[in-house]
Amino acid sequence: MAASKYAQKLKTIAAAWPTDPFRPNMQLKTFFESLATHPRLTPDAVQSARVLLDNDVQHKYPLSKKTLEPASMPRHYQRLMQGYERSAQGIRRPWWQVFFGIWR
Repeated sequence: MAASKYAQKLKTIAAAWPTDPFRPNMQLKTFFESLATHPRLTPDAVQSARVLLDNDVQHKYPLSKKTLEPASMPRHYQRLMQGYERSAQGIRRPWWQVFFGIWR
């Protein structure tokens, strides 16, 4: 396969890559677009980017319920994701909820 075909595939992957709301000046999408112009682009680089985009590792090695819900804090990762999503929307918890450890 020609290097231009690899570049085209990597540009397609870059176009499908989600934007990071927390780092608007540093996007992985931009890195992949510049990597597509590299003269020594390899098929392994394109394959690695596709694996990352498709979450193949997460599907191949799923996490157990025991890992996702540790006995000491069963809702830890749910709260972490909820905080991440709310933060991306600009929603913050009031200071008193942070102080007293109140989660909704």
